[in-house]
Amino acid sequence: MSDTGQVRVLLADDQPLLRMGFRLILEGEHGFRVVGEASDGADAVRQVSQLQPDVVLMDVRMPVLDGIEATRAITGSGSRARIIILTTFDIDEYAFAGLQAGASAFLLKDVAPSELVQAVRVVASGDAVVAPRVTQRLLEMYVRGGGAAAPSAAGAPARRDPLLEDLTPRETEMLEAMAEGLSNAEIAHRYFLSEATVKTHVRRILTKLHLRDRVQAVVYAYETGLVTPTNPDY
Repeated sequence: MSDTGQVRVLLADDQPLLRMGFRLILEGEHGFRVVGEASDGADAVRQVSQLQPDVVLMDVRMPVLDGIEATRAITGSGSRARIIILTTFDIDEYAFAGLQAGASAFLLKDVAPSELVQAVRVVASGDAVVAPRVTQRLLEMYVRGGGAAAPSAAGAPARRDPLLEDLTPRETEMLEAMAEGLSNAEIAHRYFLSEATVKTHVRRILTKLHLRDRVQAVVYAYETGLVTPTNPDY
């Protein structure tokens, strides 16, 4: 977030009308500033480097470079920008790939204006906006169905990441609970802890595993095989 307290947003979509709509919504609210617009993924990567936005609204289907590859390039560059993937359906391969690439959230393109504003605000604060259970369902579908990069796609067990050894037994429990889709309040209730203590554990887990937010922690837990799909009825 800028020194003025405004959330700086970059809009990346090849549809001018959609960019205009998002700009009108965000700039109609206090505390937001749209600093740039990109019509393709390569331009989005360049503008992130130049403009240093706090949040990028990233369409997945764009020319030159698609939104998934653009997301991967931005997060891989070490940029502090948080990325919200824009999808047509809430449970699809683009949402899954976007989370794997490092996005902090995904939203439907027809999201209500109030939900868009709240999502951008939450992501800018460093939190993740995807409902944990939606993320869990999404990951279970693609891990079970052999989606791209799913650890069990070839039937082989996922290789355990050595970084997991840096977690304490309690932190491992916290990570498993996060992957189940539990909120901080639900984790606190399960383990008879305060929410403040749970938040501290979550922060330490993210630091030790070099992850950006709790959505990435859920993705990580599935990709490393720490948790596996359990409910065949999804």
